[in-house]
Amino acid sequence: MQAWSHGMPAAAARRLRFALAGMLLAAAPALSLAQAMAKVGDAVSLPEITLLDGRTLPAGHYAGKPVVIEYWASWCPFCARQNPHLQKLTDATRGKGLEVLAISIDKQPGEARDYLAKHAYTFDAAMETDALRAVFGKRRVIPEIFVIDAQGKLAEIIPGEMFEEDVLELARYAKP
Repeated sequence: MQAWSHGMPAAAARRLRFALAGMLLAAAPALSLAQAMAKVGDAVSLPEITLLDGRTLPAGHYAGKPVVIEYWASWCPFCARQNPHLQKLTDATRGKGLEVLAISIDKQPGEARDYLAKHAYTFDAAMETDALRAVFGKRRVIPEIFVIDAQGKLAEIIPGEMFEEDVLELARYAKP
């Protein structure tokens, strides 16, 4: 086999990345509070969220707005490759009604803040909380994307690293 995924069919490369991401997450310290994860089609209501920049978004802030939520960590190499695509999505949909929120599972908020500043990311970011875990369940893989449509229904759950064109395709949830 050639180095990494070069020369592999795209589907095989995605499966390999997904498996490796799962192994990395399994090696990280376990998160507590195992809960049932929301399923596609479920109505989802987000709790109050304190962003890493200190702003607080009240519960219901995202009501009526489509939102792309990415779970990530500063130590995750798959997240490091996906986050530039998330920034491109943020830039492409700014002012078009699509919200982007990155939720870090880092142990310390400073690690997440430093990472975001180093890469000049402008999407909203917060730390995982028990209230968010109650909505989305325990992480088994990162990165992981959840898409909530404007009606408040969970439209998609996408585990593992995504290619740029797949992340940018999420712009279809922006309001026309």
